[in-house]
Amino acid sequence: MKIGFVFSGQGAQYLGMGHEFYTNSLIFKQFIDLASEVLDFDLPHLLFEENEKLNQTEYTQPAILAMSVAISEMIKEKLNITPSMCAGLSLGEYTALVESGALDFETALKLVRKRGKLMQEAVPTGVGAMLAVMGMERDVIQKVCVEASEVAGVYPANYNMPGQIVIGGYKEGVAKAQELLNEAGAKRLIPLNVSGPFHTPLLKEASDNLEKVLETITFNEMSIPVVTNVTGEVISDREAIRSTLTKQVMSPVYFEDCIRTMISSGVDTFIEIGPGKTLSSFIKKNDRTVKVQHCEDLKTFEKLELLVSGK
Repeated sequence: MKIGFVFSGQGAQYLGMGHEFYTNSLIFKQFIDLASEVLDFDLPHLLFEENEKLNQTEYTQPAILAMSVAISEMIKEKLNITPSMCAGLSLGEYTALVESGALDFETALKLVRKRGKLMQEAVPTGVGAMLAVMGMERDVIQKVCVEASEVAGVYPANYNMPGQIVIGGYKEGVAKAQELLNEAGAKRLIPLNVSGPFHTPLLKEASDNLEKVLETITFNEMSIPVVTNVTGEVISDREAIRSTLTKQVMSPVYFEDCIRTMISSGVDTFIEIGPGKTLSSFIKKNDRTVKVQHCEDLKTFEKLELLVSGK
């Protein structure tokens, strides 16, 4: 069994995530409480009690990272397993870098909070839009984006899995692309409820400002290979991390390619860590022969325990 950890991205958050672990696992609780100290806000309150901040990017990103790291540490200690490779969806790539040892937990928390704030501020609310496209090939979607960009810029943003690609850009451009995709025979088109057109050139300001922040960060050598969204390949070395994370904010997410790289490297068992099970569905769509289990609560932890024990 060759295990790969994959980490949730923004959009998977929900009120109450991690509550069972917080009340039942000392390891999990220690990491969440440490995150509260580092971030200087009450993370348990954010996660478990009704408030509007959980869906604000500046707070969402460190909350998901903290939960994901806490679950990962719990899995490693209680089940005595470590991953051979790691990847994550957008924000999840930062969690993967923590897992690899390239970033320490405290630095990553502050970094993703700043990243979230920069992303939130990059494009005014209502200017951009994103659209999930089902049942259409990459080359057709890419051509449609080029044509629709004559109205206003629109770009492929997420290559999630075979048959599902998300596009994003200016609202008018996305509307034109939606019209063209309907004409081209798209199986289904789903407008996404997001605060900005992430992973498109509209985030260039956020990328430029994030680069300045990243220049102040010291990265360590990676003890575990991390596959990046930017290329779908393993990050070559410590020196490449800074430029990769700078590009990642405004570059398409090649998650489908990340999974293919991990499978071709021998990973046959994937553990999705963090809120939700979206990545598990993406992985299964890539290859139904691999084993996949997400972990976000006591029930899914028990299922994971059975999987790794071979029962």
